[in-house]
Amino acid sequence: MHTLIVVSHPDRQSLTHHVARQLAEGIESTGGSIEIADLAAEGFDPRFTADDVAAFRQQGSVTEEIVAQHARIDRADTLVLVYPIYWWSMPAQLKGWIDRVFTQGWAYDADDDGRLVKKLQRLKVHLVAIGAGDMRTYARHGYFAAMRTQIDHGIFDFCGAEVLTSELLLQTPGEALSAELQNVSELGRKMGQV
Repeated sequence: MHTLIVVSHPDRQSLTHHVARQLAEGIESTGGSIEIADLAAEGFDPRFTADDVAAFRQQGSVTEEIVAQHARIDRADTLVLVYPIYWWSMPAQLKGWIDRVFTQGWAYDADDDGRLVKKLQRLKVHLVAIGAGDMRTYARHGYFAAMRTQIDHGIFDFCGAEVLTSELLLQTPGEALSAELQNVSELGRKMGQV
């Protein structure tokens, strides 16, 4: 099994990168292979360009940059997104990666009758959001429901990809890492066994 881990954080010493590395180690311990796509280090441009609009309107082709991202995902059986929570959502760079990479014709399409065709049904997805604060705050504001609506359903279900896990890992400022954050390698082993 091959897993693509996409991480979006500009600081390689961040908790987000630490979690991505621990997940990778856990997945590799099950015999799986991994590739890490570090969007910040790679300088991925999240801006939806005129070329992207033309491709969406089927008046042009997707760029070579996006074709390369498609190939990365096509090589993977599993996609893992690891990201910090910024303003109750994912970072703009990761959202822009999804906007630009999950293109019509590749991730989804329409049949001759205009019905949705989900083209990523073979892909399994794990989401790992990392935030600060306590679970009560996230529950009080309905973050899990919002995350599942926006990301699980709005992005991945629309394309047919199955979201196997949506994890919310929290660190309360000034306190030690939560049990979930201390056992990230175990989470990676579980991901690697799917």
